[in-house]
Amino acid sequence: MSDNDSDNDDVRTDGSGSGIVAPDDETPSWSERKQRTQGLSRLTYEYFERGRREDQDLRQQSDYVERDVLAFPAWPHEMMRNLALTSFFVGMILFVSAALPPEMPNPANSSVTPAIILPDWYLYWSFGLLKLGPLNPDLAILGGQKIMADRTYGVLANVVVVGFVAIVPFLNKGAARRPVEQPFWAAVGMSGVIFSLTIAALSIKNLVPMNSHLLFDLTFLVPIVSGTITYAVLKTMREGYMFTLNRRYYRLRPPK
Repeated sequence: MSDNDSDNDDVRTDGSGSGIVAPDDETPSWSERKQRTQGLSRLTYEYFERGRREDQDLRQQSDYVERDVLAFPAWPHEMMRNLALTSFFVGMILFVSAALPPEMPNPANSSVTPAIILPDWYLYWSFGLLKLGPLNPDLAILGGQKIMADRTYGVLANVVVVGFVAIVPFLNKGAARRPVEQPFWAAVGMSGVIFSLTIAALSIKNLVPMNSHLLFDLTFLVPIVSGTITYAVLKTMREGYMFTLNRRYYRLRPPK
């Protein structure tokens, strides 16, 4: 028996053998696989290995000198991967919910008003914008009175912030998919995330062990500083990153 015959005997797809996926003429169909008793992890591994092998074979047979854009069908390649990931996260959620059940607090007393009334945690940023009264200017021409009430000023701040977030996708029309490729917009996004956290801290300033005036100043200074640092770091990394990206994906290959 030759070496090739012995290699073919080791190639199996039924869960045994060396784990290397067989060629197309030796690989069973999906219906044949379905009839076998195999775990999801084994099926996922086989499809990943099959996809890697197909990609390698197509690249070796290609006559193009630039990167080939290859794709695989959604079924079963992508579906198997998504099913494996979904099963993992669902299992983790069930495990955590069973191991760490939440404790129910005391029931609310409708006859007693809480000392501090706060919205849900995911609305803290909006509640913090309602507390921007110190930024509402006093106009001397109006006798030192404010042009609008603090409550109206806070509502207007919500409209401005939400409007800016909604218009950012229309302003940034680049094709970059990584922050390092566009440091400016990455810095804008980081500033927005930090600002949402600092304005949320401002909304619960009664619970924060810090001077209220200092907390108010840090609410606007920290996002600017974090955005500047993010831009400087990504700008420094961009040249080396783009060089590595071009060398990896746009490497010239001699035709076959």
